[in-house]
Amino acid sequence: MKRICIYTIGILLTLCTVSGCWLYSFSGTSIKSDVKTICIEPVVNKALKVNPTLANSLTEALNDKYRKLTNLEQVEDVGDLNVTATVESYDVRATAITADEVAAQNRLTITVKVKFVNEKYPEENFEQSFAAYEDYNSERSLDEVEATLCDTIIEKLVEDIFNATVANW
Repeated sequence: MKRICIYTIGILLTLCTVSGCWLYSFSGTSIKSDVKTICIEPVVNKALKVNPTLANSLTEALNDKYRKLTNLEQVEDVGDLNVTATVESYDVRATAITADEVAAQNRLTITVKVKFVNEKYPEENFEQSFAAYEDYNSERSLDEVEATLCDTIIEKLVEDIFNATVANW
């Protein structure tokens, strides 16, 4: 009798573990099985200071992230999931001031407003702003460091947007 109980418990634990794997995604996403497509609109840049490559770079980075980490088919028109992003601000501000009242460090901050629509599960819809920044030494001009800073900031923004839309973090 004891043996039967141990075997039964072992089988139940094995079944729970195996069935749990079907619900878990190694990319950390929690996309329901009936959601098949995503439409990522080209990013629009409405910031007062415009970086001419920012919108395109952000659009490509978003497309790459969803392509690599999900099985969603990317479509041009309305999908099961729809992501619309707008660059709202692109600001450089001094963050550290020396005794001579000169900026020792500057900070580039990019803010993106995202509208997420889930056509199948509208309770997951949201509109939210995401911001990321990078600091740089004020002895260097923004032109010198802008490309590197933007790449790093875009990476952070894309991660945050991805997590908010399909990882439910």
